[in-house]
Amino acid sequence: MTKKSDFVLVPYMKSDDWRATWQIINTLVPYLTLWCIVPQAASISLWLLLPLAILMVLFSLRSFSLMHDCGHYSLFKSKRVNRLMGFALGVINAVPQYAWSRDHAYHHRTNGDWERYRGIGDFLSTTEFAQLNEFDQKIYGLVRQPLILLPGGFFYLAIKPRMQLILGITTFIKDGIGSFWSGKKVSLSAMIASHHSKHWQTKGEFWDLLLNNVCVLSIWLLMIRFIGFTLFLSLYAVVLAVAGAIFITVFFVQHNFEGAYAHKTAGWDFVRGAIDGSSYLELPALLRWFTADISYHNIHHLSERIPNYHLAACHQHNRHLLTDVKVIRISDMPSCAQYILWDADRDKLVPIPLKRQVSSIPRA
Repeated sequence: MTKKSDFVLVPYMKSDDWRATWQIINTLVPYLTLWCIVPQAASISLWLLLPLAILMVLFSLRSFSLMHDCGHYSLFKSKRVNRLMGFALGVINAVPQYAWSRDHAYHHRTNGDWERYRGIGDFLSTTEFAQLNEFDQKIYGLVRQPLILLPGGFFYLAIKPRMQLILGITTFIKDGIGSFWSGKKVSLSAMIASHHSKHWQTKGEFWDLLLNNVCVLSIWLLMIRFIGFTLFLSLYAVVLAVAGAIFITVFFVQHNFEGAYAHKTAGWDFVRGAIDGSSYLELPALLRWFTADISYHNIHHLSERIPNYHLAACHQHNRHLLTDVKVIRISDMPSCAQYILWDADRDKLVPIPLKRQVSSIPRA
């Protein structure tokens, strides 16, 4: 069995501040420039907005990928710089980076262990699916179809972080009012220190969520003033929806595919989770650049401390150990969409069974 020590990883785990800085510049400057020329382009022809929107989506993808590296503290040498740049890149895509990175780190620690981590869609086991009624089974399959990716991507980026803040603050206020009416004498600082919210796990995550929302909403207001309400919101909504859909798709096909390692906690193996529970996504060079080489996902899972600009070289160095990894091509992506159930008895991902097969799945 292949061990992690068989791979040459350490030489590639060194961050390069100059390369990281250049990546930030060649991502943010073009992205911001595209927004600056939107009013002039729209005044000439609305058709000019189409190529601008495509480029915005691509640079949004790259921003997200670099934010992802910052969350692993791999893009820059300094943890503080990674936090600051990760926050800024999160604002670009309206995502509170701190909490996102914590969730993503859990994914890395449990990749391939489907008893602890059920992927981006909270997928069910075949047994759990069989316990649903027919209507809920149809809904389960429907909301995990590719067509839902566009509204899902928009919700994930534009709506969910705003809802988290509003719901979390609302819960805090309700708790405060409840304490007041019950006659408890609790100071505001004590309430803040003792408050536990399902919308954030730590005080640091709350402040990151709050500051992200302040920055994002402020930018929205400024852009509405600069570009106009209808033009900005319509273009921004399209860019976020498409970019979000692509984020989710790339993540999905790199973990949900035929033959993916999907084990129970007992007997789960980290290296197999990285090698067999992740795919190599074969992309054209241009798309590899815009996704910051996240397609080399097996290597990334073996060591998240390898920055994106070393992933290709590390993959090449260790290619003799990666001959059996699953290769996903763009044409293969639609077929991955069917693997949305976990068969715990066989430790594999499977499609939703035909109606005549549902009743044959044992019920708990």
